[in-house]
Amino acid sequence: MCGIAGIVQTTGPVDQEALRRMTSTLRHRGPDDEDYHLSERGGTAVGMGFRRLAIIDLQGGRQPMCNEDGSLWIVCNGELYNYQELRRELEAKGHQFRTHCDVETLLHLYEEKGTDCVSAVNGMFAAAIWDSGNQTLFLARDRLGKKPLYYRATATQLLFGSEVKALLQHPDCPRELDPRSLSKYLAYEYVPSPHCIFKGVNKLPPGHSLTWRQGDIRVQRYWDVKFPEPLHRSEAEIAEELRARLKEAVRLRLISDVPLGVFLSGGIDSSSVVAMMAELRPAAQIKTFAIGFEEASFDESRYARRVAEFFGTEHHEEVLQSRVLLDLLPDVAGLLDEPFADASVIPTYLLSRFTRRHVTVALGGDGGDELFAGYPTFAAHRLARLYRLPGAVHKRLVLPLANLLPVSTENFSLDFKVKRFLRGARESAGIRDQMWLGSFTPAEQAELLAGTAPAVDDYEDVARVEKDCASRDPLQRLIYQYCKLYLPEDILVKVDRASMACSLEARAPFLDYTFVEFANSIPSRLKLKGFKGKYILKQAMQGKLPTEILARGKKGFGIPIAKWFRNGLRELVADTLSPSRIKQQGIFNPRTVERLLSEHLQGTRDNRKQLWTLLLFELWVANYLEKAPR
Repeated sequence: MCGIAGIVQTTGPVDQEALRRMTSTLRHRGPDDEDYHLSERGGTAVGMGFRRLAIIDLQGGRQPMCNEDGSLWIVCNGELYNYQELRRELEAKGHQFRTHCDVETLLHLYEEKGTDCVSAVNGMFAAAIWDSGNQTLFLARDRLGKKPLYYRATATQLLFGSEVKALLQHPDCPRELDPRSLSKYLAYEYVPSPHCIFKGVNKLPPGHSLTWRQGDIRVQRYWDVKFPEPLHRSEAEIAEELRARLKEAVRLRLISDVPLGVFLSGGIDSSSVVAMMAELRPAAQIKTFAIGFEEASFDESRYARRVAEFFGTEHHEEVLQSRVLLDLLPDVAGLLDEPFADASVIPTYLLSRFTRRHVTVALGGDGGDELFAGYPTFAAHRLARLYRLPGAVHKRLVLPLANLLPVSTENFSLDFKVKRFLRGARESAGIRDQMWLGSFTPAEQAELLAGTAPAVDDYEDVARVEKDCASRDPLQRLIYQYCKLYLPEDILVKVDRASMACSLEARAPFLDYTFVEFANSIPSRLKLKGFKGKYILKQAMQGKLPTEILARGKKGFGIPIAKWFRNGLRELVADTLSPSRIKQQGIFNPRTVERLLSEHLQGTRDNRKQLWTLLLFELWVANYLEKAPR
């Protein structure tokens, strides 16, 4: 895993010092090596920087890397899992390889297929190829969005980097807040692609490529999540093939020249990955990693131990005290160069840091919930379709009754679930889901932003995704929305930033694109059966996992922020969200922020999501707008 950065422009030589600063900010993504390529031809100058985390071909896989005649140069962050098969095909066509690195395969594929080269690759990647003959820069990002890629384009220049903090090191990239993206952050708790919190910067969406030539830019999609005709086979046959395909996805992700392990939460997804690993190598050689929490309602460590004992893995576990998590908040916030309000990034970072002491690569279970309807929201949508109370009854009777429920700080407490459900119950499915997951509705933003809100539809991204989905099946449409928004913009961002901050590579077998395409051919009735998600995955793992693991419900990787706001975080929040600071900043209405905090501290309302979203935004402002990024 690595960090990439680059500049291409038509206004003279590249600023080499700026390129070095851009690349140096990505050292955490690649602590093992650093190198550059600079060239100028035909009025166009290019500079490419690379930070390496050595995983495959430790000695020969240095980047930037060129082809046989030096006409093509590449920097790539990621892993190409089918590179050995592709290499054999390319060698048969006469291509000469100088390394055993997977990235060199993509370079020769570009020689063969041009910009269509990424369609042949199975992997996670963000790549940049400079074609000096055509004076063209080609950028591409993997299908599901495992690896990030930011860019800033003007009429004469394009900057790119693995993280936006790299772009900010260039003098032509000002640090200016984009009000439209702020509104999206408040609605989603992240800024969805192609938007970015910094004005003038974009994220290349998953499954897309970008071609730059003499200032002209073309962005196009090369892959999308699709739902083919459902399989007409027996449940047992589908379950058997699902298990075989997952095993193959795991096998591909075991290729490594450095120590490898697996994140183990004790949920069915990560446990299934361990089960498949145990069929591919001796269990005693498998290193599993888990963390536990003092707070009982958030702790899953006993399930991880059960799975580790079942297979006999070399299990490593760390129990975290609340003080450790609290003390780490400012540091983790500093890593996030866009505001990001998924609180589970903190335990994910700690798990990554703990894991990195032992291995350099870790497999995980990301993607299982999205593909197989594992989140509680999937079942909640079925309830919502039955919720037919008139609007007046909903507003004047049901909501007031729900507000009488005692406020709890427990994980997924009854009052939290009931109030969240009612919050979006009367909306269309796509918007309803986002209202359940997000922080501030448009009406709440109108009060919060105190007249400074831009004229933007907060849910336009939901509408765009709904328009792009060709399926009419309600469950498939929800799965599509999760695969286009929550998965790449929240889950994968969280895992990438947390793991790479610790120089740890995270791999996700469930997000092998061939596995995704097979999963999308499974009939919806075998994913969400009644109100129970992951039905077919659990059938596939019958006899492979302990019964109590298969019977478990979904439990998120959360932390007790609702309780922290009343004790450990109280001073930080009071200072960061103080009326004087909010008023001086001029973005939010001080009275609205003060009310949200007062209600929560007094126990009259659970405003954990809104307060956390505001707190992380203010910490981001302090790190990236009020001072230079670290």
